Amino acid sequence: MMAYLNSYLSKLIAGDLAAFGGPTTDEAVAGYIRAEQLSLVLGHSLAIMLANACNATVLAIALWHSPDRNFALVWAVTVVCGALSIGLKARSSRRMTKPQFVSRQAMHRLVRNALVLGTAWAIVPVAFFANASNGGQLVITCLCSGMLAGGAFAFATIPVAAVAFTAPIFVGTAICLGRNGDFVYLLVAILVVAYGFVLLHGVFAHSFEFTRRTIAQLEAERRGRRDPLTQLPNRFAFNESLEGALNRLARSGEEFALLLLDLDRFKEVNDRFGHPAGDEFLVQAASRLQRCVRQIDTVARIGGDEFALVMTNLTKLEDALEVAERFVGAFAEPFPIEKCEIAGATSVGIAVAPRDGDVPHELLRNADIALYRAKQAGPGTIRFFETSDDESARERRALLRDLELAVDRDELFLLYQPFFDIRKNRVTGFEALLRWRHPVRGVISPTEFIPIAEETGLIHGIGEWVVRRACSTLSNWPSDLRVAVNFSAAQFHNASILQTIVQALSQARVAPHRLEIEITESMLISKYAPASSILNSLLQLGVTVALDDFGTGYSSLTYLLKLPYTRIKIDQSFIRDMLRRPDSAAIVKSIIALTRDLQIGVVAEGVETAEQLDYLRQTNCDEVQGYLVGRPVAADHVFALLDQNKQWSTSAA
Repeated sequence: MMAYLNSYLSKLIAGDLAAFGGPTTDEAVAGYIRAEQLSLVLGHSLAIMLANACNATVLAIALWHSPDRNFALVWAVTVVCGALSIGLKARSSRRMTKPQFVSRQAMHRLVRNALVLGTAWAIVPVAFFANASNGGQLVITCLCSGMLAGGAFAFATIPVAAVAFTAPIFVGTAICLGRNGDFVYLLVAILVVAYGFVLLHGVFAHSFEFTRRTIAQLEAERRGRRDPLTQLPNRFAFNESLEGALNRLARSGEEFALLLLDLDRFKEVNDRFGHPAGDEFLVQAASRLQRCVRQIDTVARIGGDEFALVMTNLTKLEDALEVAERFVGAFAEPFPIEKCEIAGATSVGIAVAPRDGDVPHELLRNADIALYRAKQAGPGTIRFFETSDDESARERRALLRDLELAVDRDELFLLYQPFFDIRKNRVTGFEALLRWRHPVRGVISPTEFIPIAEETGLIHGIGEWVVRRACSTLSNWPSDLRVAVNFSAAQFHNASILQTIVQALSQARVAPHRLEIEITESMLISKYAPASSILNSLLQLGVTVALDDFGTGYSSLTYLLKLPYTRIKIDQSFIRDMLRRPDSAAIVKSIIALTRDLQIGVVAEGVETAEQLDYLRQTNCDEVQGYLVGRPVAADHVFALLDQNKQWSTSAA
């Protein structure tokens, strides 16, 4: 009971209005309201303290001829010195950044100071009124009334402080006027009391309205800083948190870590189950992530599937690593969505301040670089920023800038590697291989620049250029040859991909069956639904479709049954080992037999020796591709290669 009473009194003295019928708030909101109240009081404090000093001086002058002159002088000097000291401190506090939270103890001190100052003014009527002249009594009455009004104004948003200040003055004034015995003074005393009740009623009414308005403002600000889907802080709130951590770093040297992470399978969930399922995935992921951090830390959602954490008061790097590991571990259990269990994963990049930067954009950039390296290493990977990362990132950005201009500068070009039909002993087509001739670095492999193009969206423009150039070149070849063009997963998310292919064929006046689209089965893992519809549209158009690098993916047989293909290409890793390893030979034989039963063409990649070619001929493989048949050549060397192949085919026959 005593503990409850102490808690109640503590809240009451701290300005809690619930006891008076005001709105009920939790401690976090109450601390924010106290901060607003204290800010207003500090804003008026200097002016009010100057008024106190002036009033005390006036009183000393009015009582100069009173028998209580010396006491009045001592009292006036004490009040003037105290008021000026309080006013100057308030002015200094006002210049500091307004806090977002003020404790109960700070409000207790304010109420105590208000009580002390009110008591000081309550001494005036009690000690000086009886011996003062009529003019002095009038001055005392006016000053006390003025202090009542001034106190009510100063503490208009804090009723308990207003009561602490005005109550002693009310009591002192009423006592001195009432004990005088004069009926007129008794009426004045009654008026003062009535005046006091009116003032306090106004204080409470104003305070209630102020509190409600502050709560509404706080809720609006919270909504503005809150992600509406996950209810986590948004990017705006995250930026404030980051700025606050940097300010503490500058003031006290408090180090902190910035963790960036994204969900590795979010796009797949969106593609397979729709956006409502994707939203549910984000909500569940956000809940799991929030459970991984300390109470003083908060995960923020700063983008679509991107989250961030400012981990304050960092004492050692292992603390940041431990939280990152908890983030990764939070995805160990599948997510129940749409009556399915979906596996999730996340990658984490970490930058540490001030080691990796002491300004927001630098820290964010370095954490993002670390996240990029983590994602390259695979789902569930954690990486701290390293200086070498910055160098590779600068090189990557430079490469991106150059790649943006590569098409316009005519730096991209195609090489063509032939397909050879084993039974007919003739070249049946060519695969178009993209290359980039950089003006400084020379020829750059597609394995180096295609990932950058896919991540930045440049792949769409580059892919369109490849299709158009390949079809244009094909138009100059014999009509029994085809050209195969590789497509990446990103291109299948471009709604205009079909239109691009149709236009390229039309402008080059090439029959659709002479164009072959090559895709890898690994790219279909997270893109099955959109790829299926596009591939069916391509087949209806007459374009042929090949499944590249067959056997290196995850669900080859499923895709063969559910997606339409004209032919498949056996990965060169099996061809390279088939004469040395019985298991590779068995796989090659099985794939060829399977394709014959499914009535799908088959191409063996990476044929480099005559022995490999003979073996594939015996196993009834349809076509081969490799250095034995021909290396990639420029378009103007294709006819020479065809002539050479005719001679080779004649001698082989």
